[in-house]
Amino acid sequence: MSLSSCWCVGGCDGTIKLWDVVKQYCTHNLKGSSGVVHLVEFHPDISLLQLFSSASDCGIRVWDLRSSQCVCVLQSHYSPVTSLAFTPDGVSMVSSGRDKICTVWDLKSRTAKRTVPVYEAVESVVLLPEEEDFSEIGVKTKEIHFITAGSKGVLRVWDASSARCVFAQTLPSASSAEGSEEVGEEYGDPRSLTYCLPLPSSLRLATVTAEHNILLYQLPSFTTQQQFVGYNDEVLDVKFLGKGDTHIVVATNSSQLKVFELATSSCQILYGHTDTVLSLDVFKKGSLFVSCAKDKSVRVWRQDPDSGQVCCVAQGSSHANAVGSITCSRMKESFVVSGSQDCTIKVWDLPDTILETDGDMFLLTARVTEKAHDKDVNSVAVSPNDKLLASGSQDRLAKLWSLGAPGADLALLGVFRGHRRGVWCVQFSPMDQVLASSSADGSVKLWSLQDFSCLKTFEGHDASVLKLIFVSRGTQLLTSGSDGLVKLWTIKTNECVKTLDAHQDKVWGLHATRKDDRVVTASADSNITVWTDVTEVEQAEEQAKQEDQILKKQELSNLLHEKKYLKALGLAISLDQPHTVLKVIKAIRQGEDGAKQLEKTVLKLRQDQKESMLRFCAVWNTNARSCLDAQAVIQVMLTHLSPEELLLYQGARAHLEGLIPYTERHMQRIGRLLQASMFLDYMWQKMRVTGAPASMDSQDEEMDTASLQVPHPLFMIDKRSGEGGDGSREQGDGEERWNEGVVEEDGGLEEDTNFPANMEDDDEVSITRKASVSGQRVENGQNRKENGSHPSGSEESSGDEEEEDQGDQTEGKMAKCQIILSAASPPPLQAITS
Repeated sequence: MSLSSCWCVGGCDGTIKLWDVVKQYCTHNLKGSSGVVHLVEFHPDISLLQLFSSASDCGIRVWDLRSSQCVCVLQSHYSPVTSLAFTPDGVSMVSSGRDKICTVWDLKSRTAKRTVPVYEAVESVVLLPEEEDFSEIGVKTKEIHFITAGSKGVLRVWDASSARCVFAQTLPSASSAEGSEEVGEEYGDPRSLTYCLPLPSSLRLATVTAEHNILLYQLPSFTTQQQFVGYNDEVLDVKFLGKGDTHIVVATNSSQLKVFELATSSCQILYGHTDTVLSLDVFKKGSLFVSCAKDKSVRVWRQDPDSGQVCCVAQGSSHANAVGSITCSRMKESFVVSGSQDCTIKVWDLPDTILETDGDMFLLTARVTEKAHDKDVNSVAVSPNDKLLASGSQDRLAKLWSLGAPGADLALLGVFRGHRRGVWCVQFSPMDQVLASSSADGSVKLWSLQDFSCLKTFEGHDASVLKLIFVSRGTQLLTSGSDGLVKLWTIKTNECVKTLDAHQDKVWGLHATRKDDRVVTASADSNITVWTDVTEVEQAEEQAKQEDQILKKQELSNLLHEKKYLKALGLAISLDQPHTVLKVIKAIRQGEDGAKQLEKTVLKLRQDQKESMLRFCAVWNTNARSCLDAQAVIQVMLTHLSPEELLLYQGARAHLEGLIPYTERHMQRIGRLLQASMFLDYMWQKMRVTGAPASMDSQDEEMDTASLQVPHPLFMIDKRSGEGGDGSREQGDGEERWNEGVVEEDGGLEEDTNFPANMEDDDEVSITRKASVSGQRVENGQNRKENGSHPSGSEESSGDEEEEDQGDQTEGKMAKCQIILSAASPPPLQAITS
């Protein structure tokens, strides 16, 4: 049996199962543990085929995999064993538990060599590499040394032979950590460690905290190399930080601040506040920022421009309730303004040496305190010239204040009324004397600073608008709401030009870089998203695309002129323009030997090009003007490609199904047109001239029996309507009727006995057209308003083909025909068609 392809799991039923990963079956099922098996480890010497496990009974069981039996139980701990660490030679083992002790075992004798009290619940233990030099942390012998990680969140190095701690890690803000050690033991310190993983190849140690953060320490100095945050919880605010906006500082639903480096996602956790941090703001230069929290305090933080490390340099606390909003001066680092749930606004002056101080923390005092609103102050903002202050509150009002000279009190300049619910955010325009406010009523308003009137209202969010900022040099607004949407507005047109949907919950954080080329959003769904402005990139791509289209169209024209049809068709397909491809198909078919040329060209196309051709044919076939070209291409493909090959094309089944109904409709239309044209030909051959002289009989008889010699007879329109009548009329039985001649069955012409004699003196006589149907003589003596009219069926077509099929329908219609013959000198056959 080989353990290299096996893995082991412990279950809640007290059993341990070993699985062969390659053959995919269970090799062992070990029973005997009491309770949940929470720890399993293989002996480092694979040849021994031993497995160590621990369950709820606090013992360590040793299993022989050859016999599947428990060979012994090691008893030393009084609480669940959390981790096991073996020496490289497999002779010794160190175990740790939540009973605050570690035990060193001799695996040959299977006895405990030493018990080391560590005074904290240990979750993981790791042995130091014996071949490395750790003298700088107090390791001076080659005896067993191990690292413990537990509830206090501190890494410690212990000497197993003397049971003495030789090194203890120092955490940031150690004073607060020491003060909260006892509380952390009882309630769980967020910095407590839950797991350790040695990385011997790089001589590093990876640890996991209770807040799902991963920290990488470099040995032997135990300095933090990298830090990754596994879970952010609800993100309440976010701001860009650093000289080139290379970092972001994030306020989550905790008392710690997190500073992320955007390039590497490495995180630095800042400890200082004792309750949830609610709001952030950054000074103009980007290296100094401020925070406020539910602990009623405000803090000023400074980032080192070289190392990127952040430290707290100032603190102030004099509010009576949680501080929900904060802002800083815009021109230079001179003051901070905070707004609290105690309805007050405070102005805090910063010392001039705050940027140069090292290690010392200033205590801030508020120089101005103003009762600003009747309810919680949700937002405060300072104007670009540091002379005005705006505040927004839950009392549905936004107010404008004058900051005045340093040391002066706040002076109320005006009140902005108009929101139906509480005001969540206020911002000054960087270019105009305008204030923007967002509210829980779902609207954003622009206010004039001159007369405090509402200039514009933007409505589009379905819920509260929580944050807003000005972008694009004050010409656009970016807003975020409780609906999880971020909207971009153009102020001039009041139009929402873009909606960004990337969050599933309230978007609390919204901030842009100083260059307005990137925006960061943070939401209650724990996600932080960085957006990049791609306007210029898209414009450049669109311009390049248009230029490429122009060049390709010119190249296509040249190829058609040179009759290089294969290249022309391939280029037209690459443009993905069905109309352009249709032009190429028409050009091929109109050339010499078009059918063969089309067949030769289509068959030489690649498979993807044939797929596009089939898709285009389905579009062309819906139009009567282009259906012939579509049918010609389809004929080539159906003739030379097998059905199995066609069905392999992408979307072939749908395209072929779409071809069927339109093809049937075109066949019906052509059939009706063919029937109408044959009927017209038949009527033309059976037409007779009535009242002609005897000399015309033989000629007319020839015309009736012989086929048409002239393929396109000349039709003349007689416009002499005023010189003679259309025929003679009789009054019979009170009705008006036309006297018509009778056509014999054999095609001969007889004169009607009722034909009046005085009609021979008229300049023109009327001739009616008769048709012999099924060999019977038809007498047309009915009262008609027009002579010889014969209606024809009109073609029915769908609404989208009416205009396209108009020419075909006109050909299929038969109009009234009237033959006029001059009595004085018979001219050629004349007819009027309409």
